[in-house]
Amino acid sequence: MRGVLATMVAVAGLAACGTPEELAQVQAPLTATDVDVAPECNGYMTFVNTASYETLHVYVPSNVANNIIAARPMGALAALIAVDQVGPTRLQTLYNASVSLGYINASSCVGLYDNLLVSADDAAAIVSLVNGISDQEMHDILPYAWNGAVALLAGRPFTTAAQVSNTAGIGPVSMRNLRNAATLSRPFEQLAAAVNGVYGQARLLRHFDWYQELQNANYAYRLSGMTCFGVDPALLPNGAEIRPNLADATEVYNAASYTVTYANYFINPDIDGTAGLANLQSVTAGKAFFGCYIEYANDPWSGHTIRFFVDQVAGVEVLAETWWSE
Repeated sequence: MRGVLATMVAVAGLAACGTPEELAQVQAPLTATDVDVAPECNGYMTFVNTASYETLHVYVPSNVANNIIAARPMGALAALIAVDQVGPTRLQTLYNASVSLGYINASSCVGLYDNLLVSADDAAAIVSLVNGISDQEMHDILPYAWNGAVALLAGRPFTTAAQVSNTAGIGPVSMRNLRNAATLSRPFEQLAAAVNGVYGQARLLRHFDWYQELQNANYAYRLSGMTCFGVDPALLPNGAEIRPNLADATEVYNAASYTVTYANYFINPDIDGTAGLANLQSVTAGKAFFGCYIEYANDPWSGHTIRFFVDQVAGVEVLAETWWSE
């Protein structure tokens, strides 16, 4: 519902702006909410919501044009997809019409991929994510598309979002998960970069290989303690504590917030975590996470605490680490 409302507001705002050419000028750096129409592509929805029957009939049969008109107003691409006789081919035809009539600019709204209208910036972010994440994270982002994850890993490197979308085993849910992983948490990623960029004995990560982090701790100089939840016990060392309840968004937020505060003990001026932590709340809201709290040391003169969390549905991952040394 949030996605539908957000897109309806965007469509209404664009409709009030003026000509199709002016609509095409509206751009945003990255899609920041879980909608199926990137801001640069909102002209597509303006077209299907406002075009006359005569215009629509140029591109689709008369019954389809009437069906589209009867379904108006539509605030999301999902509403158009639900219209009788509108399938992938006609969605693409309507995209082509939106471009040719000036409602969208194909250089900024680059295509329709697996029921997502994707901007150029989103497409670049998707390609960068798919090419750069670990094997483990790929499977975490695509928990119900094992074959798709394997195919993406085997097909790297990709150069376009279209290639990602056309990979065997990738469909609407998978493509949306990839887009969300690539774009929705940028404010938090910027906060993490700020924390990691100073000598503050703290580390924040949005993208990481949790299994590798677990193994690194297992084989450290000393493993002092490990409490995990939702992780296969077979992956854990003897003595690890198994907690029955998964983590929620509040627990993830608290771990990240503590890490920012800890980093600020060592630097001046302080890092302002307001925007990044608010973004973290947004992307983790309502989700349940498996993960671990780990205490370990690499030598007798230091100690590390790692807290990592992984969403079981769409692979939202957060790692928060603090350490001390003599």
